Amino acid sequence: MAKYDSILGTVGNTPIVRINKLAPNGVMLYVKVESFNPMGSVKDRLALGVIEDAEHSGQLSPGQTVIEATSGNTGIGLAMVCAQKGYPLVVTMAENFSVERRKILRFLGAKVVLTPASEKGTGMLLKAQELAKIHGWFLCRQFENEANANVHSETTAQEILRDFEGEPLDYWVTGFGTGGTLKGVARVLKKERPETKIVVCEPDNSAIMGSGIPQARNDDGTIAESHPSFRAHLMQGWTPDFIPKLAEDAQGSDLLDIFMPIKGNDALRCSLNLARKEGIFVGISAGATLAGAIEICKTAPKGSTVLAMLPDTGERYMTTPLFYDISEDMTADEIEISKSTPSFRFDATPPAPKEVEPKPVTPEAEAFLNEVINDPEQPVVMFAFEWCEFCWSVRKMFAECGIPFRSIDLDSVDYQENDWGGQIRAALNARFDVKTIPQIFVGGEYIGGATETFDAFNEGELQTLLGQNGVAYNQAVNVDPYSLLPSWLHPR
Repeated sequence: MAKYDSILGTVGNTPIVRINKLAPNGVMLYVKVESFNPMGSVKDRLALGVIEDAEHSGQLSPGQTVIEATSGNTGIGLAMVCAQKGYPLVVTMAENFSVERRKILRFLGAKVVLTPASEKGTGMLLKAQELAKIHGWFLCRQFENEANANVHSETTAQEILRDFEGEPLDYWVTGFGTGGTLKGVARVLKKERPETKIVVCEPDNSAIMGSGIPQARNDDGTIAESHPSFRAHLMQGWTPDFIPKLAEDAQGSDLLDIFMPIKGNDALRCSLNLARKEGIFVGISAGATLAGAIEICKTAPKGSTVLAMLPDTGERYMTTPLFYDISEDMTADEIEISKSTPSFRFDATPPAPKEVEPKPVTPEAEAFLNEVINDPEQPVVMFAFEWCEFCWSVRKMFAECGIPFRSIDLDSVDYQENDWGGQIRAALNARFDVKTIPQIFVGGEYIGGATETFDAFNEGELQTLLGQNGVAYNQAVNVDPYSLLPSWLHPR
């Protein structure tokens, strides 16, 4: 293990792992697990390489906004790099890519501009180009930027050469997204390991590179239109609706030996099998690449060694078909396991709660309660717990509407000394005869808990109180606060 000056030092040097249960007999099948990168995908390499190349060349100025079109992983890698280096980031993304990618990007501080799914990858690319031109932002150009291929020649390819030094490597299997991994690794292997065959996997219904039809380009090299062989497919991050310049370069330089069409269902099946039989948690594109590698293994000479790239983690695919059959609730088998012992079951009566003597109400707590709920400077007050999901549901509603409020978090460190939080709660309970948290007040008027507050909002009573107490908020917001409750409360 080593110490690093920043998270960026942990990019690369991902492990190569042998596949034991899924590989045909007589062939050594390995995978390079790129989810070990800090943001969980091979695109972390691209992000770091492109940004640092732009810094060194002077294309990117301190504090300048970075923009890129992305299906998710490149954007997430860029968000990490930009957060660490201090660049604002905007990404454009087609609306049909998984929701969790948007949330991760925004969590890392990026802004996400969605484009219509009907416009495919070309739409998000053209939107990024348009925004970059109008605002003077730095456009990464991942599909054509040589820095993308170069970082793979300098890192990914060198790691493969190192890990297979003195050993056979008969096939290297990969998909293509930007073409950076493909071009960058293939050219090094062709030079240093010419015996290694380069296998490129594509969706079987959208085999644009294997079609032999060239990509239409404008005079300046930009994409003129979608490739005629493109069809929508399951492999997010794989095969946009055009042949990227970097992938086209690899094909034009005779670096590629085999094109392997992959069925969408085979990609899903192999991803699931990797998780359940090898303990390797990856996404659809990784499952697709493994499917291609297994097909190669079936016809490869005995004793062959095959290496497949696994681009990312399965956590990017929770809202995609990869997880359609994965239940949120207990399955029938799990219910039977639950029923095999008598306690802690949804169909069993819980034990009666123990009677607890109420805490005495102190004058200090009474005075604090009076001061807080009648403070004209902060009319909206919530007595809460930091961990409570009902409290967070109310916080979400207030945030949606832009309602300023004060939260008295009774379980926080600030209220722990001498059980100060407990004293305040005792005063609250004694005065209003309540046993639950949260409890909300507006201008000294008691509203109630989470559901009472939601009802007051839906019926307009909360808005009236806010107006009477001079609380400014966004009155145009139309939200059902009950939709903000935790998912486990929804009916089974």
